[in-house]
Amino acid sequence: MTHHDIGLTVNGTEHELSVEPRTLLAHALRDELGYTGTNVGCETTMCGACTVLLDGDAVKSCTVLAVQADGTEVETVEGLSDDGEFHPLQESFQKEHGLQCGYCTPGMMMTALDFLEDNPDPDDAEIREALEGNICRCTGYQNILNAVKSAADNMGGTSEAD
Repeated sequence: MTHHDIGLTVNGTEHELSVEPRTLLAHALRDELGYTGTNVGCETTMCGACTVLLDGDAVKSCTVLAVQADGTEVETVEGLSDDGEFHPLQESFQKEHGLQCGYCTPGMMMTALDFLEDNPDPDDAEIREALEGNICRCTGYQNILNAVKSAADNMGGTSEAD
């Protein structure tokens, strides 16, 4: 099968790789580059476990072809921490027990990061709407909502976690 040479900058590191045209970005990140924080759940965009930032926008990497991402900057959950220091989102998910089994957590965090950059002071309804494309199979939605509210506070917003 034909391969395409592409370049991705993932969490600030440039990568060159050769992929089949049908390779999904999620699989390129996990299988080719070892960024296993990007989970593959449904492969239909329903669950959001594969959400990453692509040039700053949250996308579900299970329906983006790797060749479509050629030349882009990708941020995965592995890129949130800085020199071993948790990002406020990671701290808040831990503090508010928003982690549950953890399978959905990377996608929730990446969706929340994009959302909080656009809306640093969200209310509960806005957080729920922002996360509606991400499914938590443990149904820990209230803890996740609390975590995003807490992260908003820690990132400079003024909402308060209950």
